Amino acid sequence: MPPPNPFAALTTFDENEDGLLNVVIEAPKGSRNKFDFDPERGLFYIGGVLPAGAIFPYDFGYVPATLGEDGDPLDIMVLTDEGSQAFAGCLIATRLLGGIKAQQGKPGEKGERNDRLIGVMHKSREYGKARSLKDIPVEIVEDIEHFFRSYNMAKGIEFKPLGRCGPTEALALIKAGAKKHQAGLKSSK
Repeated sequence: MPPPNPFAALTTFDENEDGLLNVVIEAPKGSRNKFDFDPERGLFYIGGVLPAGAIFPYDFGYVPATLGEDGDPLDIMVLTDEGSQAFAGCLIATRLLGGIKAQQGKPGEKGERNDRLIGVMHKSREYGKARSLKDIPVEIVEDIEHFFRSYNMAKGIEFKPLGRCGPTEALALIKAGAKKHQAGLKSSK
């Protein structure tokens, strides 16, 4: 009997805090390792390693019970306080700030949408007052865009930012992703 998937029962939104997202971290801030979860074995494994000198600039993870156009849960970068330490599999209650609308694929091909959401740890002392991307330094969003271009380029994939969106449009992306996830559950029964 395979071990239970501890993340399968997670909802998109935190049940204890109104309006906050549940986010499962796959790559902690400062790590070169990208971890992936294997639901059949019930554990995380190293799914990739960034090139020397490259690290995840913020905690990177996914929003449970959602699906994006790429067939994976929606990706999100979570801003946390300097010195805070998350880990692969860590659950962070996150306030949504907005996102980067993006397309990615092999160079020369059309590619597919693969937006990157941006949020802030709910208990953050540094970013606690932030409610949208306008409330954080623009350099943070530029750095995140640069990171994803470089991260994907190392894998032979082109990441092309198409624009940015605020919390309302990002929330609509999440709700659409949750609806797509629910439709997938119903069709697999």
